[in-house]
Amino acid sequence: MSWNLDLTGKVSLVTGGTRGIGRCLVERLRRAGSAVAYCGISTQYLADAQRYFDSLGPGPKVAGYVADVGKRDSVERLFGQVDSAFGRLDVLVNNAGVGAFAPLAELRDEDWESVIGTNLTGAFLCMRAALPRIKAQGGGWIINISSLAGKNPFAGGAAYNASKFGLDGMSDAAMLDYRYEGVRIGVIAPGSVDTDFGRAARADWKIAPEDVAETAAWLMASPARTMISRVEIRPSQPKR
Repeated sequence: MSWNLDLTGKVSLVTGGTRGIGRCLVERLRRAGSAVAYCGISTQYLADAQRYFDSLGPGPKVAGYVADVGKRDSVERLFGQVDSAFGRLDVLVNNAGVGAFAPLAELRDEDWESVIGTNLTGAFLCMRAALPRIKAQGGGWIINISSLAGKNPFAGGAAYNASKFGLDGMSDAAMLDYRYEGVRIGVIAPGSVDTDFGRAARADWKIAPEDVAETAAWLMASPARTMISRVEIRPSQPKR
């Protein structure tokens, strides 16, 4: 059995698409034939990412936008820009994420609000905006990039664990809400990924971000009769 992802003529939106997993997701979706919008909060990272995407040569349109997904006005502006530039939306990948790691009593208000705002509220705002657009196209995919931290708490992870536990629960509930309306909603939960995220050091034993993007493509290529609601990914040989 072989599942091949073909998104020719479709439009995808990847949040947090300038670096790491997000950049790999944009590239993989484009390779599947999708035009891709992506967002980030840094104009410098957006410029760097766009230069990279432009260097890939001819292919579907890729365009980046400045957006803070934790803020409703910013999300509304982002989706309006996607409407104007692309005219439709078929796939949303909620990848934007931040981390703040400290014992609970040492977490500042702004740390908590940033992590919950980006990782959980941001996904909610983007899903709420995307759902009517995806339904208008007859269906599509929403994929939320979670973490094994969504089921495995760790010391110093109160804010991050809470955001990912919440993201998993929200995703599962939304999957049940919209499964009969043509919108498939799934979660990909990686362990340690070889990116610059948070406090994690780069290491070659970690999951490659390209592998997460390839997993998303595999999930979206599944037959319409099949709902893959959660995929967990771990390093095959983690550091002992």
